Amino acid sequence: MSDGSARWGGPGTPDDVVELRVHGAASASAGEVLDLPRIEQVAGDRSGGFYRTRRCSDTDDGGQVTLEAYRWGDLPSGTVARTLSLVFLLPFMLVNVAIWMRPANPGSDAVVRSLCRLLALTLTGLYVLAAAGVALDLIAWKCLTSAPCLEGRSWLSWLAGRPVGLRLAVLALVPAAAIGLLWRASTRPGRVFEAFRAPEAQVSRHRLSAVGQWDAEPLVGRLRAVHVAAAFATLDVTLLAARASAGATAGTVALAVAAGTVLVACAVLLCTPPLIDRGATDRRLDRVTRTLRTISLVLTVVVAAHLLASPARWPEGGGLPGYDSILTGLFVAQTALLIALAAMLLWSRERRPEDTPLFGLGALAVAATAISVAVAYSAELVYRVADFLDRDTPTAVGVADGPPRAYTWAIYGLLRAVLVTLVVVGLVALISRRGRHRTAATLVAHDYPDPPAEAEPRLHQVRGAVAQARFTERLIPLAVVYAGLAGLGTATTTIGLLGLYPAGALERYAGVPADLVTFAVAFGSWVIAAIILGLVVGGIFAYRTVEFRRHVGVLWDLGTFWPRAAHPFAPPCYAERAVPELTRRITYLVGRGNAVLLTGHSYGSVLAAATVLQLPPAVSNRVALLTHGSPLRRIYARLFPAYIDDEVLHEIGARVGWRWVNLWRGTDPIGGWVFSAHLPTAPAPAGPAAAVDRRLRDPADVVTPPGDSVPPPIQGHRACESDPRFVEAARELVERLRRPTEPEPPRAG
Repeated sequence: MSDGSARWGGPGTPDDVVELRVHGAASASAGEVLDLPRIEQVAGDRSGGFYRTRRCSDTDDGGQVTLEAYRWGDLPSGTVARTLSLVFLLPFMLVNVAIWMRPANPGSDAVVRSLCRLLALTLTGLYVLAAAGVALDLIAWKCLTSAPCLEGRSWLSWLAGRPVGLRLAVLALVPAAAIGLLWRASTRPGRVFEAFRAPEAQVSRHRLSAVGQWDAEPLVGRLRAVHVAAAFATLDVTLLAARASAGATAGTVALAVAAGTVLVACAVLLCTPPLIDRGATDRRLDRVTRTLRTISLVLTVVVAAHLLASPARWPEGGGLPGYDSILTGLFVAQTALLIALAAMLLWSRERRPEDTPLFGLGALAVAATAISVAVAYSAELVYRVADFLDRDTPTAVGVADGPPRAYTWAIYGLLRAVLVTLVVVGLVALISRRGRHRTAATLVAHDYPDPPAEAEPRLHQVRGAVAQARFTERLIPLAVVYAGLAGLGTATTTIGLLGLYPAGALERYAGVPADLVTFAVAFGSWVIAAIILGLVVGGIFAYRTVEFRRHVGVLWDLGTFWPRAAHPFAPPCYAERAVPELTRRITYLVGRGNAVLLTGHSYGSVLAAATVLQLPPAVSNRVALLTHGSPLRRIYARLFPAYIDDEVLHEIGARVGWRWVNLWRGTDPIGGWVFSAHLPTAPAPAGPAAAVDRRLRDPADVVTPPGDSVPPPIQGHRACESDPRFVEAARELVERLRRPTEPEPPRAG
């Protein structure tokens, strides 16, 4: 890593301060972060690097402040191709986030981790079954025996008339290739990030300090081997179930037992957190998981050979034998795991309301959402391929009669969950509107006393912005509502075991016309297709348009902040590089004589907080912290109570000697206060924490200033670097850095 010392003239003096800025979710350019156009890179690379202005700024007392920016925006996304791939990995990312949302309860920690990992394993199985549904059920079994389907499709007709075993064995290469693609993609990020481990041993005992310093590669490697083994075993079970439909031979039974044993072994390994979570020093479990993966690969080759050699006659017509039952069984397993997770979270929940963010059900809400998204992706893939193969058959008929019953019930359940959630959101928005606007009016009246009459339209806009920003707190319980409905939708798929489709079942037992239900299922399928298309388009715009990424990237960067601890095919964790890189850079700067003012906007403030926990006392004694638009308390403390709490926030403040200022705006829907809102209704904290939070009036004024034609804009979640109040807070912290004191010892928790 280059350091730029040749450009900047060697070690600094005690009065030299480097203001190191870390941007937020939007992939801003280094020039935008520094608020200056003339910049140069002094360390890092194109994905994550440090930049400085070509000149330094001097303070009033003659000291020197050098602006430097750390740009990490390309770490979660990067190229357009990678950004689009992340869209399709969304279910894996969500279930990986769920394991980090578990409550801070040691008694239930191991069980919750095990359940989240089992749910992640079912997503891999669903991924394989979706690919098998296209290749084996729709094409090998149905299309290759249908003359209308094969007409004009020479790329398929060459397999027509071939033995069934040959068709299945050949087209089984499609799901096998899909597994290989994920396997290959999941191995690349570890090699990229492994050079960016933190240089110092862990100095904080809090859980958050492990993020970015924890060497996740051993765990990810074990999870990867387990998931690959389970994926191939799922493919084997699907093929063997079809083979056994005409009478199971001894060889078929033996192979099925072997595949089932592999699946059971994978599940057992995931239910032993003390073993699978061990660090790199214990390689025995690595050998076990790799051996299990090898057995599964060999078993798949043997199963393919068995299909080709078995002389038993295959059944004719219908769908691929056993496929619908396996798919429904997977949905039943997911439902059971969600119920078990809900029971464990409710049983271990703290009884004090203020200590149960998201009602203690954060992991359940996100895990259920991950499953619903995965089901939507899988069902839509099968539906659209079926629609393509159906040619001129009406979409409603093709959707109702072509794909398996489990997918049809799943789409019906998802549509119901989405529609009901939208209705609930609308009701909550209407019911809470008066209270939010009342609070906004009080805040605006305090910020703009005695406004002129012509400012009323602008005041109305500001009140609306504040009220809209305060709806964020209502979104949290709504997530639980959707999770419950999505889980109920997954449970509904068990009706498929009775051999019923939604249209016939609802007409018979609920009196709903079958045509209406069929239309609703088809409509739901197209709604899901539109959502997926929107995610793809959003991924493209998020990569190419900074302003669009400012909104879309908020959720994505929230998910990719956490290391892969549940699903190895989830997108890589950018904190594994960003936090150690920031730690290394700050340690270097302090070592050469500089003090560091670390500023973080939005999720950059979370990176800054994790970085402070990894700094040794000799370094953190020369560091100050300035956060703005920070989601530490408002989002992270609510969603990740085991990692962001009062204890770690006080420890961060103590490590920097309480040289910490947090700026926030009432119009910001994401950032907020850390210790106290300093509002009349909010309790004031005791001690040095009381001086951390400062609310910024937004906008700066509601009247048009002289020399301008419009009032100052409402900033909301935008960065504060160009705000005079940010400059004032930075100057105050720089002055305090020039009077270093020993850091306060961290508060015991």
